[in-house]
Amino acid sequence: MAVTPEHADTWYTPLTPLSFLHRSAEVFPDKVAIAYGERRLTYREFAAEATRVAGGLRASGIEPGDRVAYLLPNIPEMLVAHFAVPLAGGVLVAINTRLAPAEIRYILEHSGAKILVVDAALHGSVPADAPVREIVTVTDPASGASPDPGVGGVSYADLLARGTDDPLPWTVADERATISINYTSGTTGKPKGVMYHHRGAYLNSLAELVHSRHTPESRYLWTLPMFHCNGWCTTWAITAIGGTHVCLRAVDAAEIWRLLDTEGVTHLNGAPTVLNTIANFEGAHPLAQEVVVTTAGAPPSPTVIKRMTALGARLVHVYGLTETYGPYTVCEWQEGWPKLDVEARSKLLARQGVGMVVTDGVRVVAEDMTDVPRDGVTMGEVVMRGNNVMSGYFADPEATEKAFRGGWFHSGDLGVWHPDGYIELRDRAKDIIVSGGENISTIEVEAAVDSHPAVLEVAVVGVPHEKWGERPKAYVVLRPGEQVSAEELLEHVRGQIARYKVPDVVEFVGELPKTSTGKIQKFQLRERDWAGRVSRVQG
Repeated sequence: MAVTPEHADTWYTPLTPLSFLHRSAEVFPDKVAIAYGERRLTYREFAAEATRVAGGLRASGIEPGDRVAYLLPNIPEMLVAHFAVPLAGGVLVAINTRLAPAEIRYILEHSGAKILVVDAALHGSVPADAPVREIVTVTDPASGASPDPGVGGVSYADLLARGTDDPLPWTVADERATISINYTSGTTGKPKGVMYHHRGAYLNSLAELVHSRHTPESRYLWTLPMFHCNGWCTTWAITAIGGTHVCLRAVDAAEIWRLLDTEGVTHLNGAPTVLNTIANFEGAHPLAQEVVVTTAGAPPSPTVIKRMTALGARLVHVYGLTETYGPYTVCEWQEGWPKLDVEARSKLLARQGVGMVVTDGVRVVAEDMTDVPRDGVTMGEVVMRGNNVMSGYFADPEATEKAFRGGWFHSGDLGVWHPDGYIELRDRAKDIIVSGGENISTIEVEAAVDSHPAVLEVAVVGVPHEKWGERPKAYVVLRPGEQVSAEELLEHVRGQIARYKVPDVVEFVGELPKTSTGKIQKFQLRERDWAGRVSRVQG
């Protein structure tokens, strides 16, 4: 017998990550949900605080659809916000903690946030006359910072006091309603507000659990900023499975290793630069147990994969963008890969792979939107669509329409499609080097440079050349105590890739400019070399 529409409410429930905390508070009430220094919150306490904060936000005038901004590091209050704000009916705007006051002002104005919750140590980043109705300050004893009286507002304790313990429904009427707005880095213009809906956040959280192999025994270390794609939805995912969140205020190699050794950490996420920080710490040692390390943000070089594997980590390579709730593809392990030598296996694991279990798959297309051949050579643009692709850019229909031309989200990333169906990035469209009509992948060149044992980090950009238009230049950070000449390094690279791809110049630097999530900011390096000249790449 067919189910009739009038019975729809008996078989359909809108999806929302709010249900994750509701369930875990019932199933694991006394289990430690959050560990932060000496502080421990059980799932019962986690849900109770989220309820009280939600009540406090409502009492502060937050109505359905209102935006609430948070400027916090990876501390428990930031985690609570991922449930409290939507529980109040609001939309969470988690702001990058490294932004300047002018950038934060723009996000507050553009999003129309009514309340800003900020860490006392970040008061210096709060713009004067911040365009919000109220500022709430969180004072974290671990930071040693006291609130700046000039910022004004109320304390987090005041916000909690406004709430009550009266239960709120852990449900939503519309699963396509916006749960959060995440702002892009804005390296080519003003940052855009990427809208996530409850359904996408729910489904992507489950995909994270599947592909990073989480269980209720997971103890997840927060090396990835929660403001970045809502922690790749892991804020909600670990809660769903009933694991333990091990909070980390700042990425510090010594503290990471201390927590790895004392907190029984089983999982962490981070960009390859974070993995470099971990692997190259002077106190690094074989892990007591296997730690699943999910990495993205930039293609990990085979070198960093080998180093982390040697420590006892299991690498899961994923790929995505802010517009895809974080990870969208995963380099799935195949049965025969563990038997391969580490060099061959690492090269396979450096690919971006296939669509995750909740996606509509991934394509590599030519300009006319036809699929490129699956030959591992022909380049095209990576496009995606489905439940875990944004619903659009907030208050920017023109940019939304452009991003979804042809019915698919255009990533701006260039890649190839291999015969086995795995995609592999060759570059950002803006980073590809066009030299004498030949396309040179900076990722390929970087991997060749990085394979030298003296190299810690490398970034390759195109620099102006009178004859060829542009040529590769490598900015290199050496390992502590290592020495190698530019010519020795280039001779090594010549044995790895075709000579026309080998950089003309190597510049040794002390560090590379990075975003707060560990991505190397190549546009800053390009600007140094293109100053006063017109580059084919703007930004």
